[in-house]
Amino acid sequence: MTSLDLRQQKLEQQRQLIALKQKQKRQTGAGGMVQASNISSAQRNSRSAAWQHEVHGYDGTLQYNMFPGTPDSSTLPENRTMESELMTDMSTEGIFYDGADEESSPVIQSPTETLACASPLRVAPSDGPLTVINRDNHSPELEGNVEGNLEQFVLQPANKKMHYKCRITRDRKGMDRGFYPTYFLHLERDYGKKIFLLAGRKRKRSKTSNYLISTDPTDLSRGGEAFIGKLRSNLLGTQFTIYDSGYSQLKDDKREERRSHPRQELAAVVYETNVLGFKGPRKMTVIIPGMTPDERRVEICPRDESETLLERWKAKNMDNLIELHNKTPVWNDDTQSYVLNFHGRVTQASVKNFQVVHETDVDYVVMQFGRVAEDVFTMDYRFPLCALQAFAIALSSFDSKLACE
Repeated sequence: MTSLDLRQQKLEQQRQLIALKQKQKRQTGAGGMVQASNISSAQRNSRSAAWQHEVHGYDGTLQYNMFPGTPDSSTLPENRTMESELMTDMSTEGIFYDGADEESSPVIQSPTETLACASPLRVAPSDGPLTVINRDNHSPELEGNVEGNLEQFVLQPANKKMHYKCRITRDRKGMDRGFYPTYFLHLERDYGKKIFLLAGRKRKRSKTSNYLISTDPTDLSRGGEAFIGKLRSNLLGTQFTIYDSGYSQLKDDKREERRSHPRQELAAVVYETNVLGFKGPRKMTVIIPGMTPDERRVEICPRDESETLLERWKAKNMDNLIELHNKTPVWNDDTQSYVLNFHGRVTQASVKNFQVVHETDVDYVVMQFGRVAEDVFTMDYRFPLCALQAFAIALSSFDSKLACE
């Protein structure tokens, strides 16, 4: 049997699986609702009261609370090509599964609350000037726009008074795009307009997951002039580091023309391994450099392995670093499920949906990411993140995690 015949056989199997899955969806619940959890209410009530309130110990399913009537909600037509339909469940071939997840389901809830808060947000363990983000109800946030040079904009931290609403589209067209999709980041503007910011694609023939990020959607090469950063994972796909385009001081790089630009580590992302095999929301930790009083990012340019963001985090050496976490869902007695409120910006359930917050102020959502269509996702971010950091964090969520599912 030729490789073409084998591929056709696999694609036919995928068609059958998709058809069966769609049939099951039509037979599930009234109004298209999907059962949120395989844990019945009676089972839950029979547990101890202490277990009921242990949110971090939850190993069931996750729902997301989205109110479609909010002003910033959006409904997009699903542009589903035959190829994207066929490539949604080929995990045996090493492709991520990104269909409708059993671990979470959308739910309609009452109108949402505002996120405004006048208290400061502390973003580092010390009490120095690098630790506070001030939020003031008297200075409402505005929707951010591209200011100045694109390369400069995607690297500079967000304006404190701005909230940047973005959209990521995934292109899986072509012979190998199912294995190596291209992702495009656009800044959303009024009346459906959008401004291109970044593009990223997974590198081929790489031992670990390695994404190149560029400000030119037509040139995603490592040596291109528009190359601006990359995302690299460990072998298990549970730890990621985000770099800019500089040279590595950990290697003996003799290219003199790049000596003036040592590589900075912009962020690290750690996904908690699920060694027990429980299904449920993935837990993630994000480590980013701290901020100076004039709102500039502290430069992290490691000269040896112990100075990297991941090693410093493991050693609990968090000086001038900020540690963020994905927001923990809360139990909703009305829906009998765990929910998160995306304020209309997420309209489809997925275990990849997340919100990033700091533990001292979980109402200040530094970043949120989630699906609105098969290959369309929203990505919103605030200070202290920049567009490149947020985009790379989102790319890490797309990547397959061998030990996290």
